[in-house]
Amino acid sequence: MQPHKIVSRDEWIAARREHLANEKKLTRLRDQLMAERRELPWVKVDKTYLFDTPAGEQTLADLFDARSQLIVRHIMLGPDWQELCTGCSFGADHVDGALQHVEHHDVSFVAVSRAPLAKIEGFRKRMGWKFRWVSSGRSDFNYDYNVSFTEEDKSRGKVFYNFETRNYMSDELAGTSVFYKDDKGDIFHTYSSYARGGEGGLGAYFLLDLTPKGRNENGPHHNLMDWVRLHDRYDQAPAPKPHSEDDGNCCHS
Repeated sequence: MQPHKIVSRDEWIAARREHLANEKKLTRLRDQLMAERRELPWVKVDKTYLFDTPAGEQTLADLFDARSQLIVRHIMLGPDWQELCTGCSFGADHVDGALQHVEHHDVSFVAVSRAPLAKIEGFRKRMGWKFRWVSSGRSDFNYDYNVSFTEEDKSRGKVFYNFETRNYMSDELAGTSVFYKDDKGDIFHTYSSYARGGEGGLGAYFLLDLTPKGRNENGPHHNLMDWVRLHDRYDQAPAPKPHSEDDGNCCHS
């Protein structure tokens, strides 16, 4: 860490006030952006998707759990993966504490992966997570929402991800999709975000951003892959890499 400028308390307050003005601009801009997000058009979901869950086979409508809004977290765990994506695990660590609040505000949450339910349950119990995590392995759900990719995609070397065509990185990538169910039972896709679009949900980043060293992601990847581990591996040797063609991209590119 480079030597830092040291000033008097009065000088520090003046500098902090100047920075506060910029922070307020960002807050107002974010409020505007969230309002614009709520005005985005919707797409009606006409396809029936089936998921394997601990409660048995369920549809997308069932996952709403009597609420009108549903957040789906697409976690990178393919059918043949032997390890969980580190970045997805980092994001999942932030969920349980928030659920007790959002579920009382008409919002349900579920994580979805293509891995078999038994494998999902093994990782969920290992990590101590309480949120629902289900398998979409017998449906097109992950493919339709652009987080899973086929052998044909791999051969072509191109996929549609984060709303653009880009080079193939892995058979699974991360994202978040949001749905609304009206009083008639019709379901609408209202929003999706991918890659760094989900960063706002990472409370650990918010805390790190307050500190002098910040995120301290100095390479080789210059993102969370430089330092984040599955939370049960910080005191162990580095974890095995997930099944991915580019571990540096993971779910945070």
